Amino acid sequence: MSGPGDPGTPVRVLVVDDQELVREGIASLLGIQPGVTVVATACDGRQAVEAAVTHRPDVALVDIRMPGTDGIETAAVLAARVPTCRTVMLTTFDDQDYVARALRAGAVGYLLKNLPSAELARSVRLVHAGVAQLDTSVMARLAAALAVPGPTVPGSAAPAPSAPGQAEVLTGREVDVLRLIAGGATNREIATRLHLSEGTVKNHISRILGRLGLRDRTRAALYARDHGLL
Repeated sequence: MSGPGDPGTPVRVLVVDDQELVREGIASLLGIQPGVTVVATACDGRQAVEAAVTHRPDVALVDIRMPGTDGIETAAVLAARVPTCRTVMLTTFDDQDYVARALRAGAVGYLLKNLPSAELARSVRLVHAGVAQLDTSVMARLAAALAVPGPTVPGSAAPAPSAPGQAEVLTGREVDVLRLIAGGATNREIATRLHLSEGTVKNHISRILGRLGLRDRTRAALYARDHGLL
């Protein structure tokens, strides 16, 4: 049985990078990977939005530093204009501020350009399946970023002040799970810490995301930080 990261119906991808050699290289390498079809490329944020509106890609791989509209603002605009397109930052910059700002802007992944093409293609398929993708070294940056407030970006909601009342929709156990998610714990680690089965942990996470209106555990971690639950 195939999993969410396995090839199936090709995922339609938009590649956005201001450097032509890099942009075309990524597009070419992805184009020969199973389960992925590059439908368009763009050299900046403005072109990216136009291409996304025209081609309706499933996933946009966006460089974070570009002239004019940068990758973070592009992610915010894409989230508003083409909500079916999931944005992944693909960059050389392993920077905690960039990570936090990109996720707040609507990105569902943050990957580094040294990723092998086969792993990049698998990450694209996983993102399309609804699984957020963060480079392993980026996870440490995210944990550090959660410790301090970050600036808002155009198109993203401002971080809410600590508001215990908003967390009251969760049970005490769900708050415990949310705190462990924010600390970077895996489902197995949460199960061990709370003496639960992994299946029960998955059920708790599904309820947490549903009750808070969040898309994935990365946003759950940001929610926990922004609402004083850490």
